[in-house]
Amino acid sequence: MSQIDIAGSVLAVREAGGRVATVAVRELRFIAPIKVGDLVSCYSQIVSVGRTSVTVHIEAEASRQRSHDIEDQDLVADATLVYVALDENGRPRPVRR
Repeated sequence: MSQIDIAGSVLAVREAGGRVATVAVRELRFIAPIKVGDLVSCYSQIVSVGRTSVTVHIEAEASRQRSHDIEDQDLVADATLVYVALDENGRPRPVRR
């Protein structure tokens, strides 16, 4: 879950133009296990932008140890997280557009 949060926050920081905090996990589904030796990749996209928040959808895929083909990936997790933009005092601020 921490990797999913990090992947989502990178996109949220870019969109917000500064610091963000995770305020909600709207959905998190673990679809398949991640095994030792798997290479995990996270892909994120913005779902919506509010006045102070950014909602991001993240998918995690695993390249299984059994295959060295990067194209052979399995979806292992799916999540939607909400981040809020923060000012220098840690209070919500408008997302820069």
